[in-house]
Amino acid sequence: MTGASRGIGRAVALALAARGARVIVNFAHNEAAAEKTVAAIAKTGGEAVAMRFDVADGAAVDAAVKDVVSSAGGIHILVNNAGVAVNTLTLGAKDADFRRAVDVNLGGTFNCTRAALRSLIRAPGGGRIVNITSVLGEGGSAGQAPYVAAKAGIIGLTKSWAREYASRGLTVNAVSPGVIDTDMTAAEMPAMRREEVLKTIPLGRIGTPEDVAHVVAFLAGPTASYITGQVVRVNGGLLM
Repeated sequence: MTGASRGIGRAVALALAARGARVIVNFAHNEAAAEKTVAAIAKTGGEAVAMRFDVADGAAVDAAVKDVVSSAGGIHILVNNAGVAVNTLTLGAKDADFRRAVDVNLGGTFNCTRAALRSLIRAPGGGRIVNITSVLGEGGSAGQAPYVAAKAGIIGLTKSWAREYASRGLTVNAVSPGVIDTDMTAAEMPAMRREEVLKTIPLGRIGTPEDVAHVVAFLAGPTASYITGQVVRVNGGLLM
């Protein structure tokens, strides 16, 4: 589970642990937050361990996956959630803005999947990959082109991998959250803007990390074995 130290990632980690998964809580910088996720899982009787690595670093990902396979015996579920928001108009964008958005959001998803594939296709009952994209990757957003491009790319990877590995029993799906109440959203959305956004959501509320987590956990479970190559929207009707 990449990017599992807080927000959607933490909620997904808790949901998977509640269903019996042993969770690897990946983080890049915030060790304290990752340990809080581990502690929250342990408090409910689950099992988890924190692991630091940057998903944008292919060599670091390969080493981490080898460690997990060696210590846990294999990887059955991969949730690619790690990401960074990059807000910039294209005309004023720096090369580094685009590269970071693509390297972490899209490249990280590719790196982790490539490293884990051999283990996933050997998973009993079929492995599961769930990639976290975004409503912005489907509908676009002014001032966030690098982020949007990366999230749209994740949808392409999802559909390609679903076709490549269906014969091995591996399902690959994406979950596309809308506006979700996380630290990142709170930091980037002042109260006035929040009220404006609420008016565009048919269900009339901001989503919670748990709203997303329940869908991810379903797709990662045995009852979703006939679902692959899909993008499941969790957005309150914001995009239909």
